[in-house]
Amino acid sequence: MWRLKVADGGNDPYIYSTNNFLGRQTWEFDPDCGTPEERAEVEAARENFWKNRYQVKPNSDLLWRMQFLRENNFKQIIPQVKIGDGEEITYEIAKTAMRRGAHFFSALQASDGHWPAESAGSLYFLPPLVMCLYITGHLDYIFPGEYRKEILRYLYCHQNEDGGWGLHIEGHSIMFCTTLSYICMRILGKGPDGGRDNACARARKWIRDRGGATSIPSWGKTWLSIFGLFDWLGTNPMPPEFWLFPSFLPVHPAKMWCFCRLVYMPMSYLYGKRFVGPITPLVLELREELFLQPYNEINWKKVRHLCAKEDLYYPHPLIQDLMWDSLYICTEPLLTRWPFNKLRQKALEVTMKHIHYEDENSRYITIGCVEKVLCMLSCWVEDPNGDYFKKHLARIPDYLWVAEDGIKMQGSTSQEWDTGFALQALLACNMTDEIGPILKKGHEFLKESQVKDNPSGDFKSMYRHISKGSWTFADPDQGWEVSDCTAECLKCCLLFSIMPPEIVGMKVEAERIFDSINIILSLQSKNGGLSAWEPASSSKWLELLNPTEIFENLVVEHEYVECTASAIQALVLFKKLYPEHRKNEIDDFIANAVRFIEEIQMPDGSWYGNWGVCFIYGSWFALGGLAAAGKTYNNCLAIRKAVEFLLNSQFNDGGWGESYISCPAKKYTTLGGHRSNLVHTAWALMGLLYSGQAERDPTPLHRAAKLLINSQMEDGDFPQQEITGVYLKNCMLHYATFRNTFPLWALAEYINGCHSHVIQSSVGEKLG
Repeated sequence: MWRLKVADGGNDPYIYSTNNFLGRQTWEFDPDCGTPEERAEVEAARENFWKNRYQVKPNSDLLWRMQFLRENNFKQIIPQVKIGDGEEITYEIAKTAMRRGAHFFSALQASDGHWPAESAGSLYFLPPLVMCLYITGHLDYIFPGEYRKEILRYLYCHQNEDGGWGLHIEGHSIMFCTTLSYICMRILGKGPDGGRDNACARARKWIRDRGGATSIPSWGKTWLSIFGLFDWLGTNPMPPEFWLFPSFLPVHPAKMWCFCRLVYMPMSYLYGKRFVGPITPLVLELREELFLQPYNEINWKKVRHLCAKEDLYYPHPLIQDLMWDSLYICTEPLLTRWPFNKLRQKALEVTMKHIHYEDENSRYITIGCVEKVLCMLSCWVEDPNGDYFKKHLARIPDYLWVAEDGIKMQGSTSQEWDTGFALQALLACNMTDEIGPILKKGHEFLKESQVKDNPSGDFKSMYRHISKGSWTFADPDQGWEVSDCTAECLKCCLLFSIMPPEIVGMKVEAERIFDSINIILSLQSKNGGLSAWEPASSSKWLELLNPTEIFENLVVEHEYVECTASAIQALVLFKKLYPEHRKNEIDDFIANAVRFIEEIQMPDGSWYGNWGVCFIYGSWFALGGLAAAGKTYNNCLAIRKAVEFLLNSQFNDGGWGESYISCPAKKYTTLGGHRSNLVHTAWALMGLLYSGQAERDPTPLHRAAKLLINSQMEDGDFPQQEITGVYLKNCMLHYATFRNTFPLWALAEYINGCHSHVIQSSVGEKLG
């Protein structure tokens, strides 16, 4: 059986940590683990997912939940409650549902204080890792038999009915992910017609019916070139000389969004090397299977700009294609010949210096999985037997996750993000007397997870921002500061600081709190908005140079309503506890942030959500930020418009349900059949509560709460529904804890907002 290990560094001599691996979550297969009953339970979960894979595409993340509930001896002893037609929601019923959810969720806390969970769903993450390990000869070492079995299970479970794979688990089939998934199945030992339900044959037919793999988008062209299935002549140039540019130029690495910069850094190294893996018999077979014409007859120069219509989300503007053509025709031929090839060699050395710096400062986790695999391969190309590559191998388990739908690679783990939300939900429940030890353990995790130092050395010359005082999205070893993660975790620490230390532990030292404030203040732009990772100081016109076809807003950092609203809430709470610290700066920050939120509101009253689906998510954050800053329904037009949007989009069953299509289309789109989604319902309910809806007309709130309560499962869990996370507008993420965190949090806020008179009466009786 598979077993989740927490805060475990293992025995690999090439792995190291800044804080004893706090928050690390890795899976191991133990053939002797589990009773026959437990193994049967796992197999039943797998079979159930397979049978329903086209109805609910995100998994329920059951394997670790089964493990933790067993290890914590959890049994739900609070009776289930339901509300019938025409019945009112009493305080007792709502509190019972909330307590059931809180106790269930508490039982899922890890021993080090965080909440583990899957953060995946994108289908282009895993195949490049398999391809990389095949090239380097480490496939059997990293992925022995049981791992291969579960990787294949994941591919089979998320193959669409037409035979292809989408950019994410709910997406339509595209050439990029279908081609990579097909290659992955073939590497893992499946023949051209092998795989469950003829998976390989169906995938190959999908590819060939659409003209073959020559129309794969640019990232796919890069990976096929690396693997020996494409000629580098068929890719647009990625010259490593870019890393030699002087900083005063308008196009410079320091001006790029960190994810974009750190993807194209190793890509440019591999391009500059024109690296191609070993041409094995499998590679030769794939050359015949993926293309309609003989491989050696393909005119690679003519396929550079090809992109399958299924993949094309962001068409390149003409100016960009002209730029690529100029580099391709004029620049590259010079840089590959003497004496200019000496400049190419210098550029490769500088690029590798940056790769090593980023690797070391993230303990070889890197900022995300796309970068991880490319940096790992670059280190192997530089020195196949070197320590750099071995340190990368040791951190592969940090990205792998196992669930009933198999093994997948996570884009980035989300321990601190999930835990910050989980603790706020539990704190809102006002159940300190019942879950005090859970809160204390979570508080200790946050205290120990705060980043204590800036990146090493002259970090500004390596294009890094300050990080001291921040919280990351993942774990502290990864080390990348994120503004909203910092704000959400800071809110928790501030709330804990006013609670009895004998219950929740000692509060965070003031200087460390001030470091967090410094990070937040440093990331506000002139327009008042807050960026996520680094200051958004670059010109937005640089997005015209977005080299991908599948993402938008990739090139430079932007401001986000979620980050801005989170920061407002954290700073307002901070002001109450430390009223004199940087008072004028904080007051100006909040005023400018409020203006930014009001100015970017959509005409229909909603806000576009950048990291969750989508307009409901953005509106929940915006309303929370505006309310924290003192805005009300009566004095703020933006709040009135947002309330109108939410009330008008509520379904007859009391819930809300938004399709992921809203994200790429940038237009509010409901789920088919007006289905409600409990996470969306929770966000909308909390947004309305922030707006003061309980004082105006609580009826919509009662209807929403009724849906949440009646949807709760027998053990206190909530059912998994549609995917709820997003990034870069076009790709979705499955956050597996969201189905617990937000319905629970919303029920708690509902009780505090709509049944406050009962709570006050109860408190009065206790005090009396």
